[in-house]
Amino acid sequence: MDLNEILAVGFKGGASDIHLKAGLPPMFRINGALLALKGVEPLVPDAIRQMAFALLNERQKKALEDTREADVAHGIAGVGRFRINVYHQRGTLCMAIRVIPMNVPDFDGLRLPPIIKKIADLRRGLVLVTGTTSSGKSSTLAAMINHINSTRTCHIITIEDPIEFLIRDKRSMVNQREVGMDTLTFGGALKSALRQDPDVILIGEMRDHETIETALHAAETGHLVLSTLHTLDAAETINRIVSGIPANQQAFMRHQLASILKAVISQRLVPCADQKSRVPAVEVLIATKRAQELIADEKRISELRETIAEGYKSYGMQTFDQSLMFLLNRNLVTYEEAIRQASNPDDFALRYKGIQSTSDGRWEDFEGEKKKEKQEDTFEVERF
Repeated sequence: MDLNEILAVGFKGGASDIHLKAGLPPMFRINGALLALKGVEPLVPDAIRQMAFALLNERQKKALEDTREADVAHGIAGVGRFRINVYHQRGTLCMAIRVIPMNVPDFDGLRLPPIIKKIADLRRGLVLVTGTTSSGKSSTLAAMINHINSTRTCHIITIEDPIEFLIRDKRSMVNQREVGMDTLTFGGALKSALRQDPDVILIGEMRDHETIETALHAAETGHLVLSTLHTLDAAETINRIVSGIPANQQAFMRHQLASILKAVISQRLVPCADQKSRVPAVEVLIATKRAQELIADEKRISELRETIAEGYKSYGMQTFDQSLMFLLNRNLVTYEEAIRQASNPDDFALRYKGIQSTSDGRWEDFEGEKKKEKQEDTFEVERF
């Protein structure tokens, strides 16, 4: 099989990722599990090398030679798009391939909580989407950009490495810039973006201190800035941003971040009860006045989780465990999977069994037997 045939089989089979390694047949990740493509002989090093070099341009080949890895986007007409990382292991080339759906996702299709749409309606400030690799961050950001593109007349600039979802102009004008092709670095592209009359800036990833500083400046000067970090939750996100600068500047950074951060959306993909798909468990922090005080105070950052848990009714916030309880009560995930994914499994088990007091407002809409959908939250964007 050639590369395009392998990619087409993976796309049609519902794979989220495809791995090509010498000595193994193509491996597909489907609903979180790695499965070998049946009826295909193990790949040999020369075959993978030919597949890789057919994709790479001269700049990418040089990057592979200099850094031992390279990123490239690839599309197949009538099939879909793919984000490909070519790298070395034990002296041979491997390929890790992310499958990108042809259609830009929406909030309902991703089964995201309603508050995400309200966050996307913001006009300024910093919004971070966080999580581990393959947690759905890019899809969530694409849904947010798609919502803005469909509902507002503004200028959206994305800086990506590589470009994943292709977003067509609707009500907004969308310019997508790929690092290595349209610009040299995230930091350089972000500085240039401030001179390009943007309303919304999406940064594929805040990889270094220069990019973080420029992103904060962009958010301070009246733009809506969206980006990602590989962090597990809101508290770790704050600490990761601050830890990258000298100690004598960290207090200032915390106060700056507290003033411009609008929301942190952290997510994990959890196998559904039917084992046919995955659903996101989502923690949402809204930068309320209390949350800002905790972000600014290094000694109180650990209180963020409690603030998130208490902020569901008024602000639409939720912790991972509250999100898991919501999914469990609607039979979207199993009890065993919810316990495995919970931040505090013992507390979660007690809550589910109804042992702890149901007068606790933090869990009023989440625990016990399945309940009817509550009236939609009355939270308004102007509050944050």
